[in-house]
Formats: sequence, structure tokens, C-alpha cells
Amino acid sequence: MHPLLITQPVQQLLDLLHSHPQRRTVVGLVGLPGSGKSTIATQLADAVNAQAGPGSMLALGMDGFHLPRAALAQMPDPAAALARRGSPWTFDAAGLADRLRALRAAPLTAGAAPVPWPEFEHSVGDPVENAVWVPPSTRLVLVEGLYLLHREHGWNLDGLFDTCWYLDVPMEVALQRLVARHQAAWGFSLAQAQHRVAQNDQLNADTVLHSRERADGLVQSVPLPS
Repeated sequence: MHPLLITQPVQQLLDLLHSHPQRRTVVGLVGLPGSGKSTIATQLADAVNAQAGPGSMLALGMDGFHLPRAALAQMPDPAAALARRGSPWTFDAAGLADRLRALRAAPLTAGAAPVPWPEFEHSVGDPVENAVWVPPSTRLVLVEGLYLLHREHGWNLDGLFDTCWYLDVPMEVALQRLVARHQAAWGFSLAQAQHRVAQNDQLNADTVLHSRERADGLVQSVPLPS
């Protein structure tokens, strides 16, 4: 059964927010590298908070679960591990699963302890623990990432999301964005950026695309109503 297009994602999130008043609701958003996951996740959170109240929903990313460089250096081929950073096996999938369980299990009563969440710090090239704290007042969390629907390389997040959506952006559009991103971020020439995409990003994108059919619904990268 193919996932259906979600035409009103904000309304669906609002419905989810109110569907489990006794516990936190956790939603996944999967998409290709360059599909705009973090941008639309932020837009969705802003739109929900505008209607449900500030802090009702928070958007988080899975990038904080990158294995640190020190861990990659301990792998059998450290140079290859660093070159393929961003592949499924260069993440702490078990750590992400544990944190998702903590998000779901945490009490939502006033004064309850917040749940910490790591973020990837690009200036140092490594994840930073406890970069974000999810307070008990935040009852809906959206986690965006590449491999939330992946089921190899130690990944299995079944049962940890109330629903998991796929951001449906054409492969060629996502890869073109990545070429431009690499040029802007690293000063690459067009040829260098295309080579980087072909050697790593394209391989990761193919892996993500294979998980599309497991999604509960498809979201398109379109402007959201204010």
C-alpha cells in the first residue's frame, strides 16, 4: 500500500497534539538530503504553535546522533568512514532510539524534568550533547532525519513514532540543492561539488528513497498558510 499525500499537515499535527493528552506525541519526518526537511519542520512547528500556543510543538533533528570524529577514527578504515560521514552506519541509531523512548515516556506534569537532545555543531564538526532541552509543556515533537524509516545498519525505530511522514521532493531537485549547498559552504567549484554529491550524497539519497514506501503519508515541500 502506497503512502497517501497529506494535504493539510498542520491540521493533522494539531489533531495529533490533542489525541494523546496524557503523553507526548512524537512525529517523524524523513526526506532525501537536500529535500528541505529542517526548513519545513520549522515551518510546521511555527504554524502549530501559532494556533495551539507557544512551545506546544518543537522541531528536532537527528543530526546530533552523528558518531563523533573520534568514533569514526576507531573504525577499520577511518578515512573511508570520514568520507562517507552521513551514511546510516555513521550514526548512533541505538542512541537515537533510546532518546525517542525518553521523549515518549517523560511525564508532562509541571515541574517534570526536561528531556535533553543533542545537536550537530558544524563549527566544530561534531555533535554536542544536551544542546536542546524539551520541557514538559511541549506535548508534540517532530523529529526530522534521513534514516528514521531505514531498517538496516542497526536502524529500527518501529513503534517510536506516532506517525512518520516522507517529504516528497524529486531526487534531481534535492541533488541540485546539494551541489549549490556544497559550493556555498565549502567554496567548491561546480565539478568538485558534483563529485562530492556523486561519491556520498547520492548513495545516501538512494538509501533514503528505498524507505519511502514505509511512510504513513507524503508531505510536499510547499509554502504553508500563515
